[in-house]
Amino acid sequence: MTTITVPAAPVRQGALTLYATSLKVRDLVAKGFYNVETLDPVDGGDKGYQRLLNTSRAKKLADYVVKGQDSEDAFLPTSVFLATDKPLAFNSGDNTLEINSASIGPFSVVDGQHRLEGLKLAAEKDDRVLDFEVPVNIAVCLPRIAQMCHFLIVNTTQKSVDKSVEQRIIARLTDALNVEDMPSLPKWIMNTVEKGEVDKAIKYVDFLNEAPDSPWLGKISMANDGGDGKTVNQRSFVKAIVRYVLTANNPLTVFKDFDKEKRVFLNYWKAVASLLDDGVDTVLYKYNGVELFCKFSIPFFMKLQDKGNFTVSTMQTLLQSCFDHVEGDYAGVGHPDWWAKGGKASFLNAGAINVVSQEMTGALHKASMATAIEI
Repeated sequence: MTTITVPAAPVRQGALTLYATSLKVRDLVAKGFYNVETLDPVDGGDKGYQRLLNTSRAKKLADYVVKGQDSEDAFLPTSVFLATDKPLAFNSGDNTLEINSASIGPFSVVDGQHRLEGLKLAAEKDDRVLDFEVPVNIAVCLPRIAQMCHFLIVNTTQKSVDKSVEQRIIARLTDALNVEDMPSLPKWIMNTVEKGEVDKAIKYVDFLNEAPDSPWLGKISMANDGGDGKTVNQRSFVKAIVRYVLTANNPLTVFKDFDKEKRVFLNYWKAVASLLDDGVDTVLYKYNGVELFCKFSIPFFMKLQDKGNFTVSTMQTLLQSCFDHVEGDYAGVGHPDWWAKGGKASFLNAGAINVVSQEMTGALHKASMATAIEI
């Protein structure tokens, strides 16, 4: 590789010296420019520290970058962090950095191996990617042990975007679909946006949290909300609605009238609350209650579909009949005491919630088959 000279800005953080610059993909993927030392879990004397490469993640990034070449809207604003234990020649007169990987040896990748691999794969598919510029921070005179420490710091102190914020952004993109010019998006994000489930689930949650007659009024902690006085977060409720309510086997989705869907779902929770909320501190409005009753809504709405009646009073009657027929360890599920804070419902794990839902589903069918049948 020939020597390259790029504009750069020195950044000093204590004893650490960084150079902030940008490099073209053709320079980054040149032979011997960087090296990823992966931790070997078998070799006790191994000196590597990088996690294993997730090829699927790299391929998704490559597809995104290639897709954005025609529209010129692919972007990767997050910088790659490279390091070397040697100095680099910096010219303070014109603020340029001279890089010769042959003399300094390959840079170590402290953070960004998936971005680099994705860009490498993208360049193999479309040579226009070779001119794509990537922001890069280069640490110099950094011993290997210090590089390992920085890798640990970067990957244990960064926090991904809150799931509730992510859901709100996806919902807004869904609303903007076919209305505004959309930039290229990674395939998995575009699929989520186009399906519209998150947008719909967000609207369900907002309706429950804002309707004056809702038992959930003001109880749901929304994105970037402090959460004071709230009982469950938006991300958990949205996730449960997408998983159980907005599925093809849930009759609620066949109404084709979104306002009616929301009202029926509210009626369901009003019926549940009328039987299980006695005004005492309850976990009905926490994760376990949300997960159980969103899951149970599938068989429950199927049964109501046969009746053609989705009023609160009809739901109350059917729910009470179901609770009366639950037997065994979870027979108390239909009593407010069972849902009291510190009661049995407080200690349900995912497996137990599935079992309770199965028991309730069995009781629901048992209640409707109480009379003799002919075959």
